[in-house]
Amino acid sequence: MEPFKPDILPLKNLNWESYIPLIGEANREIARYDGILQSIAEPELLLAPLTVQEAVLSSKIEGTRASIEDVLMYQSDKDEDNPLFPDIQEVLNYRNALHLGVKRIDKDNFPLSLRLIKEIHKELLKGVRGREKDPGNFRRIQNWIGKPGSKQEKASFIPPAPQMIMPSMDNFEKYLHYNEKDRLVQLAVIHAQFEIIHPFLDGNGRLGRIMLPLFLYEKDILSQPLFFISAYFESDRNQYYRRLRSISSSNDWDGWITYFLETIIFQSKKNILIIRKILDLYDVMKFIVADITHSRYSIRTIDFIFSTPLFSSSEFINKTLIPRDSALRILKILTKTKTINIKRKGRGAKPALYVFNKLFDIINQ
Repeated sequence: MEPFKPDILPLKNLNWESYIPLIGEANREIARYDGILQSIAEPELLLAPLTVQEAVLSSKIEGTRASIEDVLMYQSDKDEDNPLFPDIQEVLNYRNALHLGVKRIDKDNFPLSLRLIKEIHKELLKGVRGREKDPGNFRRIQNWIGKPGSKQEKASFIPPAPQMIMPSMDNFEKYLHYNEKDRLVQLAVIHAQFEIIHPFLDGNGRLGRIMLPLFLYEKDILSQPLFFISAYFESDRNQYYRRLRSISSSNDWDGWITYFLETIIFQSKKNILIIRKILDLYDVMKFIVADITHSRYSIRTIDFIFSTPLFSSSEFINKTLIPRDSALRILKILTKTKTINIKRKGRGAKPALYVFNKLFDIINQ
């Protein structure tokens, strides 16, 4: 099998007419989703657990085993002896890499570009699996995709040869800023083309998925860089990979684009459903917590447990800035009324861990 030669973008001979119904529905649904985002005063705070869940699911596609509970528990007690610590660190890197991309676009007025992609990649692989594979630099050797330990001749896909990387990525960057007929179709092409080029020695899948919300945000399709799409890909990763492979094996761009637009439609609807449930729960808990605690810190408490639904007592005190005695009294009342539950009793130097199960039930749907 020879290294694949990627198509030049923009693509010619796409069957645009066949996409029209899906384009209309996908744009309507993602606009409805953005309407929900715009209605939330602080979406990055209230939806923080969904951002962690997205990092978990995107990383799980690549073989990690850590759950959102594992990640939040680690953030509470920093136990590096946890056997899942390497996986947890990959998830945290994914979230940090996304935040870096958002900061560069939003605050530094930096475009989504090859330079930014390299910066994000370096952050993604910092101190984790793949850190020895030249983070932040495009590959200079041939790579291939196949079963673990397989040789090139047994590969299921061989990405472009090293000398093709820069020409292919230069064309890719130009297409990032191209005024395509439809932005969602353009995003479908961008995601697939990046995975086909496979410009880095490791981390291509995760980085390709990080670029999805960044592109939607940069192009003003979303008012916040929050779009949780990996749940759909992870639910049937074989289908995800099969659709991507069909481009290189049979030039089936139309099949991939159709699949991607269907993904946008499905996940926009699901995101709306989940966020509405979170907002409804928030509205209910706002009154319950105020009623049972009789505390002027009730809103601060609610905001914290929604942004961090698994936490330690010390984390609650330090991050809410509620005076210690008041904070401990609030936690005692919340556990006694089963508003939150004790995940682990405090012992020795380790503080107690608490979990807000009602929110996890929604996130894990």
